[in-house]
Amino acid sequence: MSSNLKKLWGGRFSETTDPLMEAFNESLSFDKAFYKADIIGSKAYVKGIEKVGILTSDEAKVLSDGLDKVLEEWETGKFEIKMGDEDIHTANERRLGELVGKVAGKLHTGRSRNDQTVTDFRIWMREKLKELSTILKELIEVILVRAETEIDVLLPGYTHLQRAQPIRFSHLLLSYGFLFQADYDRLQELYKRVNLCPLGSGALAGNPFKVDREYLASLLEFDGVVQNSITGVSDRDFVAEFLFWCSLVMTHISRLSEDFIIYSSAEFGFVTLSDAYSTGSSIMPQKKNPDSLELLRGKAGRVFGNMSGFMMTYKGTPSSYNKDLQEDKEPVFDSHTTIYSSLKIVAAVIATMKINSKNTHAALTDDLLATDLADYLVRKGLPFRDAHHVSGSAVNLCEAKNVQLSQLSLSDLQSLHPLFTDDVSNIWNFTQCVENRSSTGGTSKSSVLAQIDTLRAWLKK
Repeated sequence: MSSNLKKLWGGRFSETTDPLMEAFNESLSFDKAFYKADIIGSKAYVKGIEKVGILTSDEAKVLSDGLDKVLEEWETGKFEIKMGDEDIHTANERRLGELVGKVAGKLHTGRSRNDQTVTDFRIWMREKLKELSTILKELIEVILVRAETEIDVLLPGYTHLQRAQPIRFSHLLLSYGFLFQADYDRLQELYKRVNLCPLGSGALAGNPFKVDREYLASLLEFDGVVQNSITGVSDRDFVAEFLFWCSLVMTHISRLSEDFIIYSSAEFGFVTLSDAYSTGSSIMPQKKNPDSLELLRGKAGRVFGNMSGFMMTYKGTPSSYNKDLQEDKEPVFDSHTTIYSSLKIVAAVIATMKINSKNTHAALTDDLLATDLADYLVRKGLPFRDAHHVSGSAVNLCEAKNVQLSQLSLSDLQSLHPLFTDDVSNIWNFTQCVENRSSTGGTSKSSVLAQIDTLRAWLKK
């Protein structure tokens, strides 16, 4: 007798499956992560088919109690995986049969692994989205605390990796805080699309036993049902969205990491990472490497690779369910594990790093005030394009004389334009420079504190 006869689908086959194919086909090694979701979905389905008379109340109780025992075995580490357990669904149903007997065979009435697996996936994912939402808020809170603490620290802001204008360190941190806020909001939008119930779609054509899908959805705390049964079993857009979301968050984390890798170098010395998130060199005793940040930067590529790999699989699948879709889970599991730990690590790095304010202030040079010099002339009535040209000429003169802007004499400046007077000396003040940027979103103290208040109010919601 063929071993296939023991499989859920074995009646059609007369030849034994090649062991290589057995290994190639199985998914229990990774989809066992769905063990709890699979039990939750099956218990709801028991009630669904009891409601339409497929099960008696006694049979429903036997199945429900049996499923509880299967869950307990998973939770306590006592569940025994056996040969022939292709996936989590097969394993759970096999064990249920061992516990309650033939009545277990009624559980799959009208249900397919096609709608079962995607139901499990959605249940699992929505719980992970809740966890990630909490961790994201914790990261934003860490950023807010550091932004409040370092509110008076100034440093050069950069464009093109060239020193541009003075900013508050808090302003830089908050720029990432608002990116992570947007990531949080995107996650809530994704949750809405994840939290729809495909159970009751059958293999593709729907359920032939008039199972109440809205009832199943309410039992499983879904917001509604997937309205088309083919869509129900084959839609993995929520997987693609999750992988994109992970890729975008990791992009933000990678950019932040790149900033602080640079700032922690001896050439900058703006920040010092905690020893807890640094490593040394196997040959150079003096080294303190920002490996936590480098790993975060590197893992962004890994997560993006998961997304692009899945998309290449997904794009080629025709309508309804195809076994290609078994490839949806491992990239999600890996990306989830990576994003979960990455969010934790980046929060810890930010919370524990030291800001070297003496070095950040020492890096503030007069050339960062060139725009303010132009603005001075604008306030005197000169069009900005003309003022920009005059300020550029002043910078050129500094280079020729090998001096800083503040070291140019009044006569030097007046040789460039007669609008310069004694009050030009007020320009050479970095604190005043940042305080001039007081509009919404600017780097003045009042603007930065307003940004902190905005994010705090959002967190309290």
